[in-house]
Amino acid sequence: MERITEHETAGELIPVRSAGFAEDFQAVLDDTSVHRSTIGCIIPAYNEEESIADVIRGLLGQTRVPDVIHVVVNNTSDATVKLASQFAGPHELVTELGEQFTEVFVHDIGKNPDKKVGALNYGYTLVEGYDYLLGVDGDTVADAKAVEYLEAEAVSDTRIGGISAIYSIDDRPIKGFISKFLITGQRSQFAAFNMHNLLRGRNMAVLGGQFSIFSTQALREVMKENHQSTPWVKDSEVEDSLLSLQIKSAGYLTKISPYARADVGGMTTLRALDAQQVKWTYGAIELMWPGQRGDTKGQPFHPNLRVRWLENLGMLTNLFVRVAFVTLLAGSLSINAFVFSAWWLIPIGMAMLLNLRMAMTMKNRNARDILFAVTLLPAEVYMWLRLSYFARSWTRFLSHKKVDNWAMQAKAERGAGLGHWTPLIVVVAVVVALAVIWSMLGPMVQSTILWIGWPIVGAVTVLQTLSMFFKLIRRQHGYKV
Repeated sequence: MERITEHETAGELIPVRSAGFAEDFQAVLDDTSVHRSTIGCIIPAYNEEESIADVIRGLLGQTRVPDVIHVVVNNTSDATVKLASQFAGPHELVTELGEQFTEVFVHDIGKNPDKKVGALNYGYTLVEGYDYLLGVDGDTVADAKAVEYLEAEAVSDTRIGGISAIYSIDDRPIKGFISKFLITGQRSQFAAFNMHNLLRGRNMAVLGGQFSIFSTQALREVMKENHQSTPWVKDSEVEDSLLSLQIKSAGYLTKISPYARADVGGMTTLRALDAQQVKWTYGAIELMWPGQRGDTKGQPFHPNLRVRWLENLGMLTNLFVRVAFVTLLAGSLSINAFVFSAWWLIPIGMAMLLNLRMAMTMKNRNARDILFAVTLLPAEVYMWLRLSYFARSWTRFLSHKKVDNWAMQAKAERGAGLGHWTPLIVVVAVVVALAVIWSMLGPMVQSTILWIGWPIVGAVTVLQTLSMFFKLIRRQHGYKV
């Protein structure tokens, strides 16, 4: 296999091998006394000049250093290659587990139409001879023992096809009120997602590409069973979700580690968060929908997809209750028919207690996380944002409009695009339309709508409150997210 690029180190251009079975792999096999397995790390990187150095330093600072690290840079327009190349070459390290050796390679594969999927598959060809593939995003920094924990569990059970770390976001470098608010919301969202998977027997529906280890044997079986030439396929919006589903279907376990932790890159603008979450939700919908993709084989109730259906049902219920409550409240006030009831405070209090309990389970929680939970308003605003992303994703999917969500996310992260204003425009239009329609109705019709609507909203709210109560009293077995 030919070299794609060269490393720039100390003013010199040093050619580097790009073969997956070159001397770097042989060096690992020559010394099997330290580790029982071999790990090849792949870092797909796109315009990661702000974080790539910290990511590589984090890997070199692990107690269990990957045996080789391949940084696969694609479609970049910044200094990612130059900064990553400062670490290129062999590294002899002394760790808690003894002396270790690794080598860092940087590959600039240029313009790549398959984007992150293409970079991952390129990296796979370089490490397919290793026991495990460690996938790390170009903006993810792990705790020092993360690789050690992932490897230890993977080696302990051959049924495991992949293990994910617990994800959060380091909010210390974040500046600005809006950015801090969005990051706090994402930290809370990650915490709930992680805890949900930990309490499901540590079964992970999605082995996130941010920091997960995969058995290369499992990847080979996935390729064989699905008639694929590569582990990741380019026609999925959520390549990690699809691969996780395929690993599970091949008879392997997909797990989340209770110990390994990693901080991922968060979205600090409304524009970027909108694009990311719409892409995630849209891709998940395509996997859930029976036979929508040939890969799903019409399996909407696959174990991994059942979780997604429940998540979407929960979001739909949240959307209905909030929209219906606001609409009925406005209608009641317009005809002086609203009567306050203290019973409405119960679901609000339950939500605050549930948010607080989740915040307390966060290992690296801070005062902002606690305030986000107990003051309720920030959490409620963030929920409305998530509901807007949910609605946009389903609307886009049901319209059969083909959109490159990868390109839209990249555009949003560059600060371009106005799609994130769409939900607000739609809400304003709907409010105006409902107000006009309501004013055209007679008093009898208005009263009838309120008489039917309030009991329905009340019944659904009671069910939601019971659900929150059971989550609140559920044992968490000492897990920290």
